[in-house]
Amino acid sequence: MNIILLGPPGAGKGTQASRLESERGMVQLSTGDMLRAAVKAGTPVGLQAKAVMEAGELVSDAIVSGIIGESLDALGEKGAIFDGYPRTAAQAESLDTLLAERGRSLDHVIELVVDEDALVERITGRFTCANCGAGYHDSFKQPAVAGVCDVCGSTEFKRRPDDNEETVRTRMAEYRAKTAPILPIYEARGLVQRVDGMADIAEVTAAIEAILDGQS
Repeated sequence: MNIILLGPPGAGKGTQASRLESERGMVQLSTGDMLRAAVKAGTPVGLQAKAVMEAGELVSDAIVSGIIGESLDALGEKGAIFDGYPRTAAQAESLDTLLAERGRSLDHVIELVVDEDALVERITGRFTCANCGAGYHDSFKQPAVAGVCDVCGSTEFKRRPDDNEETVRTRMAEYRAKTAPILPIYEARGLVQRVDGMADIAEVTAAIEAILDGQS
């Protein structure tokens, strides 16, 4: 089974992809991760990408397609979860070709739908223990003792510098701009289904499982 998982940063795509990997043996194919892995491994396409990046240029669609092809070839019988690709109509067409060449097809396009204001609160309220990395939240999960980590007792905490409202809203706008061209393509083919990304993590997982099992 091959699916595309859509959703803005912070919607929980990574969490859900990890669950699908462990429960269904699928493999998350994130373009950024694949690019870095291909460069590190020194594959033919990876070497092309390395030369382009070292020249300070953007990696072309052709190179990205080559890297996705290499990754699909390495999957064997496992299903793929595409994350961050495709982002344009041309890339959607390219993905169809890559899958067809390997006897695969796209089964589902699942979008995690979020409430922008609630997502801003979810992301901007996050902080972690600087010592052990335990996660907390201003509204949803404060340490039991104020200023003291529940796990290791440290009193040092940190926040990601890009977890601020302006950055989050910019990322949301970028997501909408990037997905706007591809959603109509897949909607016309009846592949798009939406899940409430603001629900409890387990509920989101159950909704995705129901889609994959043909129950929704």
